Amino acid sequence: MDKSTGIYQFKISLKGIRPPIWRRVLVPSKLRLSDFHQVIQTVFGWTNSHLHQFAIAGQVFGPPDDFDQRILDEARVTIAEVLDVGVTRCSYTYDFGDDWEHDIVVEKIISSNSGSERPLCIEGRRHRPPEDCGGPPGYAAFLRAIGNPRHPKHKAMREWVGGSFDAEAFDVGTVNRNLSALRILRSWVQ
Repeated sequence: MDKSTGIYQFKISLKGIRPPIWRRVLVPSKLRLSDFHQVIQTVFGWTNSHLHQFAIAGQVFGPPDDFDQRILDEARVTIAEVLDVGVTRCSYTYDFGDDWEHDIVVEKIISSNSGSERPLCIEGRRHRPPEDCGGPPGYAAFLRAIGNPRHPKHKAMREWVGGSFDAEAFDVGTVNRNLSALRILRSWVQ
């Protein structure tokens, strides 16, 4: 199969969270890595308010202007180019303060005729943590506070997240509506 016209099926999971928070997505192989970043932001509901980077086969990709060290430009490569033969797993880190590490597993590559399919979320579990809650340990503390009306920080945490937070909530329909609104057609390889 020609990987340049395939569809990758990924399972993307947040590391350090139990029970797990994950998404299963279909992504065209011609999508640039910079736009895969937008897909990940969208399927998890992150706000794209922090720095990010991909670590793939010993190389680091991201927006080069955002980093002091040498980093490869994520806007110059497609998924098919960086996930060469034998690469079945990589990572994506979002928010270097909270360090939300995402484990990305290539589950399969599906043949495609047009190569123009849009990203699609086919499954997922649980709501992502609130932005800036302090990474996995902070999220665990947040859940304890919000889940116990007697906790000294219960009221403050409820106000901070806008009144309520359902850690089990996930709506694939909403995610796909948000994905369809992404303007990522600029990234397709001609």
